[in-house]
Amino acid sequence: MFQSGPEGWGSVLVNVVFGAWFGRVLLETGIAATLIRKTTELGGDKPAITCILLCIVTAAIFSSLFGAGAVVAISVIILPIFMSLGIPKVLSVVSFMLSIGTGMFLNPVLFGQYTAFFLDGDGKVLYPYEQYVKWGGIALAVQLVFIIILILFCMRKKSVHSWAARRPVRRKLDFASTPSLLTPFIPVFLLIVFKVPIIMGLLIGGFYALFVCGKLKSFRAACRTFNKDFFDGVVDTAPLVGFLLVVPMFNKAAELCIPYFNALLGNIIPHSTLFITVIFCVLAPLGMFRGPFTLYGCGAATLGILKEVGFEAAFLAPLMIAATTVMNVS
Repeated sequence: MFQSGPEGWGSVLVNVVFGAWFGRVLLETGIAATLIRKTTELGGDKPAITCILLCIVTAAIFSSLFGAGAVVAISVIILPIFMSLGIPKVLSVVSFMLSIGTGMFLNPVLFGQYTAFFLDGDGKVLYPYEQYVKWGGIALAVQLVFIIILILFCMRKKSVHSWAARRPVRRKLDFASTPSLLTPFIPVFLLIVFKVPIIMGLLIGGFYALFVCGKLKSFRAACRTFNKDFFDGVVDTAPLVGFLLVVPMFNKAAELCIPYFNALLGNIIPHSTLFITVIFCVLAPLGMFRGPFTLYGCGAATLGILKEVGFEAAFLAPLMIAATTVMNVS
């Protein structure tokens, strides 16, 4: 339990580390900041439109960006813009966090963590990304529409006042070149269209960004840049990596309880997929605080019970991933 659990997540952690490196590349080259600033200019003097556009850009960025450090770095750019436009603080934070969760529905690095729960006896993935992206795109669109409605509803009759927002002192960043703005979409595009493995896609996207931004002028500069960004990315994800190494221990312990839960609840749990879906929708808040509806908590036991009942991975994966992403990420 304490040994095999963390060891089984080795491939997941590799994806997390390279995803964090890719995130640092987007931040250090100024690509993320440039996307946000150009979007703000596009919104003009209409706060609601600007807020919606920034949420769309945030979702697009986090479809490939990953790591707590990336969230903090993007937030110190976007949140002051929201407040300077007169967007209420609560709405600013809620819309920003929902936008992150929206992009995560297509994030291949996050999906790589979920695949560890859906493996057969030989370690083969039962629910590949190609199958996942079909409904992941729908989930992304639904949550994005919800964000737009929320913003328009909260700002429909309120006077908007612009306040001078304090923001951390940051070094001045030049605008990244226009071709580099395609970088956040490269890993996902390569994975969906050409079936390029995620790590290769992250490397291609990362080095493409470094090249078009002029960070690869010499071999020494390239090595120094790669080493620094990789180091910063690992530091950003260190707490998450520690957490991900402990979660498998809990999951292995939960698996030991599955036969007992199945004996107690197996005859009670309905076999209707529609009924189970309705239950998850109504009781979705149980996915918070490592509850029974999140894969990062007691949901591992819930998933095991539903597997024993006879539900297939094609049904269980969207069911559990949606609850986990919405309740824990958004």
